[in-house]
Amino acid sequence: MFQKLAYPVLPHLPVVFLSSPLSNSWQIFGSVLGVSAGFVVGKEGPMVHTGACIASLLGQGGSRKYHLTWTWLRYFKNDRDRRDLITCGAAAGVAAAFRAPVGGVLFALEEAASWWRSALLWRTFFTTAIVAIVLRAFIEYCSTGDCGLFGKGGLIMYDVSSATVSYSAADVLAVLLLGVIGGIFGSLYNYLVDKVLRAYSIINERGAAFKLLLVITISLLTSFCSFGLPWVAKCSACPTNLTVECPTTDGNFKSFQCPSGYYNDLASLFLNTNDDAIRNLFSTSTEKEFHISTLFVFFAAVYCLGIITYGIAIPSGLFIPVILAGACYGRLVGRLFASVTKLDMGLFALLGAASFLGGTMRMTVSLCVILLELTNDLLLLPLVMLVLLVSKTVADSFNKGVYDLIVKLKGFPFMEAYAEPYMRNLVAGDVVSGPLVSFSGVEKVEMIVHALRTTGHNGFPVIDEPPFSDAPELCGLVLRSHLLVLLKGKYFSRDRVLAGDEIFQRFTAFDFAKAGSGKGLKFEDLDINEEEMEMYVDLHPIINSSPYTVVETMSLAKAAILFRQLGLRHMCAVPKAQGRPPIVGILTRHDFMPEHVLGLYPHLKPYK
Repeated sequence: MFQKLAYPVLPHLPVVFLSSPLSNSWQIFGSVLGVSAGFVVGKEGPMVHTGACIASLLGQGGSRKYHLTWTWLRYFKNDRDRRDLITCGAAAGVAAAFRAPVGGVLFALEEAASWWRSALLWRTFFTTAIVAIVLRAFIEYCSTGDCGLFGKGGLIMYDVSSATVSYSAADVLAVLLLGVIGGIFGSLYNYLVDKVLRAYSIINERGAAFKLLLVITISLLTSFCSFGLPWVAKCSACPTNLTVECPTTDGNFKSFQCPSGYYNDLASLFLNTNDDAIRNLFSTSTEKEFHISTLFVFFAAVYCLGIITYGIAIPSGLFIPVILAGACYGRLVGRLFASVTKLDMGLFALLGAASFLGGTMRMTVSLCVILLELTNDLLLLPLVMLVLLVSKTVADSFNKGVYDLIVKLKGFPFMEAYAEPYMRNLVAGDVVSGPLVSFSGVEKVEMIVHALRTTGHNGFPVIDEPPFSDAPELCGLVLRSHLLVLLKGKYFSRDRVLAGDEIFQRFTAFDFAKAGSGKGLKFEDLDINEEEMEMYVDLHPIINSSPYTVVETMSLAKAAILFRQLGLRHMCAVPKAQGRPPIVGILTRHDFMPEHVLGLYPHLKPYK
């Protein structure tokens, strides 16, 4: 739920989102048009991404290009607070999409953040609380019906609390079957989504014309299913115990070429909005509202359309297609157990949706709370927990969750919460990347410029040598962004001497904080002449004099866990024996990736 949030988003947010107000606007309009066009997509993915983008914009201090800058945002111009803001933005997106504030907090905890701090808990809680208040205010304002479909159902989107919840051993057996089905279908869904995304990436790279052609193709296929398949469905007589008119143009029952007093159950699913189709499937006290053949056809169509629609050039999410498909086979299982079950068909649809969500997303706590906030049925909590655990366990035996597969496909270096088993056979010194590029405490400008030009390193170790120390020793770590600020300010000296505290009269803490915000200096911004190349600059005032270090003989598994739990970007590996250089190398996120480790040691077997 992405640190991981990426997006489709994703989600775990190790990636810092760079955005502009214009790109956010296009994403919002794209999501609105994509959902209203009838594509089998969800709106939660774009909303999570939009929330993260807005948070990233605030973490950068606004946008100078669009004249949206605020001085008070300087406080957030650092890596930690910016990551926190992005996590809060992702939580706000989930809370707004599902009207589930607590679910948004748990989504950020379980899926969006690579590491968690206690301060982040109340920050995300405060963010989602504000989202709930604002949503409630708009829903009250739109209660007269002037806002169309917005606010329908209030804060509870799919209320099933009116159904009686009592279950027997046969119902528990059906729930276990739902969990197994959800795990199998979910793992297959993830496998096919991964294959389709790889194919689409090849098509989309060929230019805008191919992207547009792909969208048109999927749109035509979706329209064919929505308007063509209902023709094969039979008309059914309207139930007599209804409190609403049947058929209606905007309710559960669609006539679609049926005479008065009859409705087309397949059209009632295809020709409604995705939200209304979910309400129809979750509807209680409607045991035979949908024929078994209708559920089979709709499940097959939504399952396939959800796979091929995700990845085209429209903002899209996965939750809604997965809920639709899961609710279909949930009702099917309920019909199979109709003679012995006590559960309502709508509750079976809800449990089916939960099983498919668990099989694809592989989340448990956050999904459970989101579903409870969506449906307002706390009595169903034990069964929802059971079906989520079973489906996740079954699906984990085949492949990883859909967000993890997408993160891997995008090439983002996401670190798992656990260390891979093969890491126990290696030590930290075995995987450090080389050659090591380091600086002296007082370094020649030419050496720094050459290192910045020829490498992409973000951090460089600084080593003090005589006469500044008795023997070579690790002085600290300096960041590329801070070096650029120092070189841009041209606080150089002709002699190799310490600068002292006078350097702080030319620079402020904000200069260096701004450099790491994503809107800082680039190497191309430097203007250093030949004479300045021969001068020296003192790095001591800008280094991190206490970087995290590990002995080169530490187990790679322990180093990986330490790196992730502390939320580091760099970790220095130092030698165990005396008389060697003071640093062996620097460990970054990429050094813990299976591709790097197994590339160096192919005889090791990866975890499956």
